[in-house]
This record gives sequence, C-alpha cells and structure tokens, in this order.
Amino acid sequence: MDSFFRPAAEDRKEASIEFLANIRGGHRHPHRAAMASQDVATIGQRTSHIRNKMRRSEVYGKLLHEKKREKRKQRKKLAEEREKAIEAGQVPPPKPEPKTLENTREKDDTIIRSDDEEIGEDLADDEFAQYFNRQVSPKVLLTTGRKPTAIMFKFLADLLHVFPDATYYKRNNHEIKKMCEYASKREFTDLVVINEDRKNINGMLVVHLPEGPTAYFRLSSLKLSKEIKGHGKPTRHRPELVLNNFSTRLGNRIGRMFASLFNQDPEFRGRRVVTFHNQRDFIFFRHHRYVFETKEDKGKAGKQKGIGIRARLQELGPRFTLKLQTLQKGTFDSKRGEYEWVHKPDMDTSRRRFFL
Repeated sequence: MDSFFRPAAEDRKEASIEFLANIRGGHRHPHRAAMASQDVATIGQRTSHIRNKMRRSEVYGKLLHEKKREKRKQRKKLAEEREKAIEAGQVPPPKPEPKTLENTREKDDTIIRSDDEEIGEDLADDEFAQYFNRQVSPKVLLTTGRKPTAIMFKFLADLLHVFPDATYYKRNNHEIKKMCEYASKREFTDLVVINEDRKNINGMLVVHLPEGPTAYFRLSSLKLSKEIKGHGKPTRHRPELVLNNFSTRLGNRIGRMFASLFNQDPEFRGRRVVTFHNQRDFIFFRHHRYVFETKEDKGKAGKQKGIGIRARLQELGPRFTLKLQTLQKGTFDSKRGEYEWVHKPDMDTSRRRFFL
C-alpha cells in the first residue's frame, strides 16, 4: 500500500522543488507571466517574484528611477523636436494627451451621441417636456425631516436664495407621500426634502411633480455661505444655469431634473450663475456671481498706461457635493415603487466606470 502512494508523493516533492527553484531563479509564476504577456508588465509585476522584502523594495526603487529617467528623456526629445519644427516654420508635433480617468473611462453604450435621433424622440415626451416647452414654470417646495436643527435652517436660508421660486413648508409629522399630494394640488412642480442625521446634513430627495421621477442623492462636503471666505450676498434675480458632463442617458435625465428646478428665462442683470458639475459621478454644486471691475494698468516708472475692465467670480454659496443613490419612477413610494437605477457596492469595482 505504501509503495502504491510513494510515486505520487515523490512527484509532488519534485514539483515543489522545481517551483521554488524557478522563483529563486527569477522566473515568474505562469499565471502572472500570462497576465504580463497580455500587456506591458508593471514594476510591481516585475518584482513580485522577489521574496525578500528589503531586496524587493530596493529593486522596485531602481526600476522606478529608471522609468522616470526614460520619461524625462522622452519629454526633452519631444520639446526639442517642437522647437526645431517652430524654427523651421513647420507644424510642430502634437503634444501627447495625458491619461486621466475621464478619457480612459470604460466603454458605455448609453453615452448620448449628437446624431442620436432616438434620444430626441424620448426627450420630446418625457416628464420634463412641459417645462422645456415653456408650458409650466418651476415652483419648488422645500421641506426637511421631522425634527430639523439649527444648521438645517441655515442651509434652507441659503437654498431659498438659490431657488427664487421656492417656498419652505414645515414638515411636522407628515409623510412624504402625503406631502407630494399636497404639493401637486397646489401646483408645485417639485418637492425637495433635505435629510439630516445627528445634526449632519447627509441627503437630498428631489421629487418631480406630478408624475415623477424621484431621485435620492447623498449630500456631503457642505459649506454654508457664511463659512465661505469673501462670499457675496445674492440678489433675487433669476440665475443662469450651467450643467457639465451629464453625457449618458441616466446623466441626461438627472441634468433635466436639475434644470426643471430653475426658470428658463434668467435675468442677466443679476449676473448670478448656478453650476452642477459632474465629475466621476460626483455632482459639485456651486453658486457664483461674476463681477466686472475697472482697474488702472500702470506702465513703467508708475506712469498710467490705461484703464481696463476685468472680470472675476465671487462665490455666493452654499457649496456641496451630491452622489446619486437611487432613481425611482413616479413619485416617492418606498414600498411599491419601481426603480430605474439603484447604486450598489458591486458597481464600484473599477475606477474608470462611470454612470452619469
């Protein structure tokens, strides 16, 4: 019986000795070698076979230094080629575009193209069509949780300046579904509910009335107007609206929801600008006023050269960041509601995967 199992045990022993010899000899694991062959091996892949931590760190540092030196040589060579081309009156070679998470994002079939006729037909008949056709003017109802704190009222005061056509209504013990019915009967177009937890404002629910949709956002990085250095005081003029980087079908839907909160006829005399900037699925909210200043341009020896007008931005506040969590069809219904999109933890497996 022992002689029957001895060859298998000896084979395993010889295989383990050969495996250790390959590692010490600098051979990579077959699986890692296959991964490296598919793409250029990284420094980590080239040093992962070294078992001694100090030796591995030393080799890693040397390889990293060599990589940086090669990059400097390439940049210097490109710069010299550009200078020579400019001196010769030729078109210089284009500068290499730096790789970012945005321009290397994963391919998404829902990104809207300029020649997409289907999206135009969908937008002409969605829940926001009446607003964009100027048949309905925005009328926003603002409310809070059942027991708002002092910081909530300060934030509401800032939001009432952001939305000129907004009205605050005390929540008391009313349910959100009942408030949606109340707001619809009084011809409100949107219901915005601000949530807080232990004096920390952490959520925003936006319900488009009367047919939805309903979006819930996680709110973070809040800074009130009075906390912003050099902030200005907003006027009652209707602001301009800027929406950036809402490029997918889902992003376009969220952008149209934000647009429906503001009047389509801004009053440029007020010089107010409200911005929703989407970057890597984080929506940054900013509120500015652009200011024109007259300044004297002085020449040499303090002599007056001329008078020029310069423009600058003055932040009015508040400032916060939104992250979409759910998008629900129809008005708010936590039990029987049908969801169009829900953010789940397993969606965050890649840094180059975006949804808006």
